[in-house]
Amino acid sequence: MRVLVMNYPAPEPVGLAPGASPKPVLPPAPQLPKSIFSVDVEDWFHVLDVAAAPAFSSWHELPSIVEPDFRRLLDLFDQHHARVTCFFLGWVAERYPHLVREAAARGHEIASHGYAHRLVYQSSRQEFFEDASRARRLLEDLAGSPVLGYRSAGFSVTESTQWFFEALVEAGYAYDSSVFPGARGHGGMSQARRDPHRIGTPAGPLMEFPITVSTLLGKPLCFFGGGYLRLFPSWLIRRAVRQVLDEGRPVVFYIHPREIDPSHPRIPMPLTRRFKSYVNLRTTERKLRRILAEFPVTTFRDFMAEAADGR
Repeated sequence: MRVLVMNYPAPEPVGLAPGASPKPVLPPAPQLPKSIFSVDVEDWFHVLDVAAAPAFSSWHELPSIVEPDFRRLLDLFDQHHARVTCFFLGWVAERYPHLVREAAARGHEIASHGYAHRLVYQSSRQEFFEDASRARRLLEDLAGSPVLGYRSAGFSVTESTQWFFEALVEAGYAYDSSVFPGARGHGGMSQARRDPHRIGTPAGPLMEFPITVSTLLGKPLCFFGGGYLRLFPSWLIRRAVRQVLDEGRPVVFYIHPREIDPSHPRIPMPLTRRFKSYVNLRTTERKLRRILAEFPVTTFRDFMAEAADGR
């Protein structure tokens, strides 16, 4: 008996045109390392080193925008499933305690921005200690959980305020994010390390997360918060993020609620400072959405916990 063998052509893969080659199956893109996102929760009049800035004694008389602007940020974070660290100014927390509780209820870390928004180098060691301690106790009472982290007004720790780190440990903090490793209008420590590191003090250890800088044309620049984030184009910011991540450092992003509100009140100030304070406010929210969509972020607290677990 003869067996008739029919050579049928192989069937085309579903969805391909006749004769087309199937595309190779690519492995999933590697997960980027996590960065840290933070919000300095303060109001429009909490501007430093400006002669026309309202005095502390008059703050309670001024119209506030912190509540709607901060809630707008919280909604944005929810949309991107992002959990961030909220450095609350104690003065704000005392007047808007529900914002602290709401941020905690939405899964964000509550941390301290001090109480009165005073530059470190304009404070005595005792004044600083009392301010930082007052803010921590207030925030812990409102959040119902330990407050581990601190950020100074204007990143104003300097080489001349080395007592700052020990005073923070004495005030009950476990980590800080105040060191700006470069030249800065109010402060900066040009020779400081750029990577997260532990600082030993007579009162105990403190974890330091410096504000992230990246090198451009041989100079350290910050692309990741405040006026820097508003000034630089999105493509350059994203490239700088990847450069930092490739160096094995997390990016520390930071933002203020007023920076997503182009209509917020203005304070009279010199032209250069006005540019730094108010440039590109209309682009901030769009840039934030792009960052949160492209880069995974976490809180300082969770970053430290995952590092301790070896993740």
